[in-house]
Amino acid sequence: MQTKFNAAFTALLAAALFGATTPLAKLLLGTLSPFMLAGLFYLGSGVGLGLTMLVRRLVRPKQTQHSDARIHRTEITWLAGAIAAGGVAGPALLMLGLTSTPAATGSLLLNLEGVFTAVIAWVVFRENVDLQVFLGMVAIVAGGVLLSWTGGAAGIPVGALLVAGACLCWAIDNNLTRKVSTNDAMVIACLKGLVAGPVNLAIAHGTGAAMPGSGQAAAAMATGFAGYGVSLVLFVIALRNLGTARTGAYFSVAPLFGVAISLALWPAMPPLAFWGAAVLMAIGVWLHLRERHEHAHTHEPLTHTHRHRHDEHHRHEHDFEWDGAEPHTHPHRHSAITHTHAHFPDIHHRHSH
Repeated sequence: MQTKFNAAFTALLAAALFGATTPLAKLLLGTLSPFMLAGLFYLGSGVGLGLTMLVRRLVRPKQTQHSDARIHRTEITWLAGAIAAGGVAGPALLMLGLTSTPAATGSLLLNLEGVFTAVIAWVVFRENVDLQVFLGMVAIVAGGVLLSWTGGAAGIPVGALLVAGACLCWAIDNNLTRKVSTNDAMVIACLKGLVAGPVNLAIAHGTGAAMPGSGQAAAAMATGFAGYGVSLVLFVIALRNLGTARTGAYFSVAPLFGVAISLALWPAMPPLAFWGAAVLMAIGVWLHLRERHEHAHTHEPLTHTHRHRHDEHHRHEHDFEWDGAEPHTHPHRHSAITHTHAHFPDIHHRHSH
């Protein structure tokens, strides 16, 4: 129960940081091009996390003594795909969409990321998603359609489609990142920022955008460090403990934080469709949060590296001198075991049903 609470809190904190970024991006878009802003966000994320890792190594040099912080060769393709989808295409589509979409509407549309994440996890990667999670996704999709549809118009506004496209890119990113989530979350997020930032800045420069002043650039990078960097680190940790679909469900709360800040920055009475969409999305998130999954299952032998405690899934000896500190990180092997308990499709429960 404590593990579930901690994992849920981690995902919700990631959602809060990311949700707050959307209205701040809308504010900064007044003078910056979409690609320039996306580049500064990710560059701030990568640089900030890189400095954080440097400080961590200097303050606690023994922390990684027995860990393997390298991304393994077999995982590079997954990480590269995640960076391309979530670090380059996703933020660019979001920034373009926000130029013609109200901040509050854009914030609520970001709920679609959780839905797309769950659908891809279910259909492509065969992660278990039960009826309750499915009904939650239906409610969130209905809210997104209600929110983005323009009465009397021939279709959905282009801005809303661009935001939805960004959500799809991030959903692909989430599912590919799950494949490498046993690695150091800070390393994963830092690499994404250091690659995606310069790529977006290069695109901005190629389209004629000029670099902003130092103060504006610093503000954008600081926003990116918190909303893209720290948020992504927390999200990867949640992926490790909850699985992709469940983490996406918790992350769907992100727009609620964005809406609150949007309405504070631009005071206005939201239209009726806004409240209807908010109710539908809230119902969907509630269904996701109350889901419980329990059955007899078998763990196959597995060797990997991640931060852990010696719980019922970690009954192993150490081949190095251990001072008894927990949690700790080192390569370890899991023996086959069959048991029954409530669980999520985390890194230890990726079994078929």
